[in-house]
Amino acid sequence: MADDLDRLLDEVERRLCHRRGGGGQEQPAAAKEGRSAKVLMSAGSSEEDLDDIIDEICNDSSFTKTPLKLKSNSASLTPERNSVVVQAHGKRCCPVYLGGSLSPSGIGTNISKRACDRLRCTACDFRVSLFNDYVWDQSCDYLFFRNNMPELSKLRAKMIKKKGARAYACQCSWRSIDELTDLQTEQQLRWVCGKHGE
Repeated sequence: MADDLDRLLDEVERRLCHRRGGGGQEQPAAAKEGRSAKVLMSAGSSEEDLDDIIDEICNDSSFTKTPLKLKSNSASLTPERNSVVVQAHGKRCCPVYLGGSLSPSGIGTNISKRACDRLRCTACDFRVSLFNDYVWDQSCDYLFFRNNMPELSKLRAKMIKKKGARAYACQCSWRSIDELTDLQTEQQLRWVCGKHGE
């Protein structure tokens, strides 16, 4: 029964994560599963109560009944990685990852860890720009980005070339990343996945 409960919780997490669009507020899957299982079991739930909960979740009309349409983006093939990036139209990363220029880009999940390339800032409502093989100079400040975003010609004044890195910036925040990083570890950034399109 514990295995069935784990599978159910995994399915609910996947569906809720896709419906809500991810974002930085989600808890790690292991913590959610542990807490949910304890709440269900500590309430003295019988197997019949669990069946009622499962039926209620499955009959929820807010979940879509149509299958996902997957699109293979064959232009994203790179010789060094030999991998095909599969994108789902209108979906969001869950969780959201940042990464260097060597990290694969696309829809990030717990299984397929990819750097999100559709970030949007909820603080300044700007799309987050990313620049492969660059890092930001130490002298960068809020006013520099506020006055110069998104004009690349002005931003280049404070960009330093660094192979394998990626420079991210919106109008109010900026970050230089070398390796794949979960956005939840960057608490001060108010970036979310802005949906992946065709």
